Amino acid sequence: MRRFLYILMLPLILPSLLLAQQDQTQQQTKFTLEECIQYALQNSVNAKNATLDQEIADNVITERRSEGLPQITANVALQDNIKLPRFFTTYNPDQPSIGGDLSTIPGIKKGDVVAAQNFFQLPSNGSASVTVNQMLFNSSYFLGLKAMRTYRELSVKAAQQTNQDIIINVTKAYYGVLINQDRMNLINADINRVDSLLKNTTAMNKNGFVEEIDVDRTTVEFNNLLNERAILQDLVTLNFNLLKFQMNFPISESLEVIGDIPSLQIDPNAPANYAADWDYNHRIEYRIIETNIKLQELDIKARKARVVPTINAYYNLGYTTQSPDVAGLFKTNSHIKDYGAVGPDKWYQYSNYGVAMRIPIFGGMAQYANVQQAKLAQNKLENQASLSKQLIDMETNNTSIVYYNAIKTLQSQSQNKILAEKVARVTKIKYQQGVGSNLEVLTAEGGLRQTQTNYYNALYQALVAKIDLDKAYGKIIPPTTENK
Repeated sequence: MRRFLYILMLPLILPSLLLAQQDQTQQQTKFTLEECIQYALQNSVNAKNATLDQEIADNVITERRSEGLPQITANVALQDNIKLPRFFTTYNPDQPSIGGDLSTIPGIKKGDVVAAQNFFQLPSNGSASVTVNQMLFNSSYFLGLKAMRTYRELSVKAAQQTNQDIIINVTKAYYGVLINQDRMNLINADINRVDSLLKNTTAMNKNGFVEEIDVDRTTVEFNNLLNERAILQDLVTLNFNLLKFQMNFPISESLEVIGDIPSLQIDPNAPANYAADWDYNHRIEYRIIETNIKLQELDIKARKARVVPTINAYYNLGYTTQSPDVAGLFKTNSHIKDYGAVGPDKWYQYSNYGVAMRIPIFGGMAQYANVQQAKLAQNKLENQASLSKQLIDMETNNTSIVYYNAIKTLQSQSQNKILAEKVARVTKIKYQQGVGSNLEVLTAEGGLRQTQTNYYNALYQALVAKIDLDKAYGKIIPPTTENK
């Protein structure tokens, strides 16, 4: 009965489910600028690799820390000696010989060296042991732990730099899409106006009010607009593909951007405001260099600490046995009791423990040269930091100049666009009233389109200049890159 009710309700439920799925798909393909950036930070290959670099750094730190924990190793060995080495001794009849009674050997004399069979070892032997080592003191190890924390900090900053580049690239691509889409809307409006003008001019020509050349000029203008729209449509497609690439969004899937030109705010006083609280540490690139210098200082200390004695504790526990053959290692051949000092051929335990100190005394000039290499590397990093300051100074100065010029150009082109719109509107009214010419209208329309193109080019350049200015002053702040 329940299944029957489901079947009856399915035609009512299915359209709602399909509509909900369609809405969800639309929500996933429509992005604001912030959503484009978040999507890119989560899906960009560079962002993923930056996260993997942090995870690698975490594992490197774990590996380094584990060196200070107990190190436990197990060893198992089975060996069969095809031919045992001989045992050598000197014959002295006045002293007992561990090789037995040698006086029975024909021709032997006092002082002769005798090579006897190895009665201390059987041909086959086996051993199994467990060794525990514990570091007690190692100054290089503790300095290394400090360096690992700095290394982790370096990986985080490198990820922030990667995310900063992603934000810049996505923002520029987004602005390109937004502006060219707005240009597409304007050119469609231009086409509608010229189409209306063409129809009016054609009708007036049929009634004898205008010449055929006016119709031809208007037709040429109309066709040029259609070609321009086709080119602009291709440009919009290219902009979308670039945005998808920067976001790592599937190229074949549909993508829409949410936003409009009036919402793009550009502060003409941004350079002065940024310079008021400027500091080199605002730049992630400079902070990375400083972290590398800190890491290099710790490396120098760690290299110097290699001459400090190290102390380790150890404990060994093992079992060993011997037999005339390999098979005998796995069974007891002698059926006698174990008397402590003497027993059957079984596995016997042994153990030992102790403390070992390693004291470096002299290793030639290797240690000195090793430390000098690290110091020279630090000098290079300090030189790089000085050069980085000069480059940053140049960038802040140049981007400020470019930004001010872009603002002036945008303001000028904005005024020109307003004037061109006025001229086109007045010229059209004069033509409709019969006091103007078709050529004047087309000239005004062409001038309007040119000022529109100049305006959007100036707007895009101003937006790009603002992004470059933000980068130069370290105002592009990526979200936290710490691993969750």
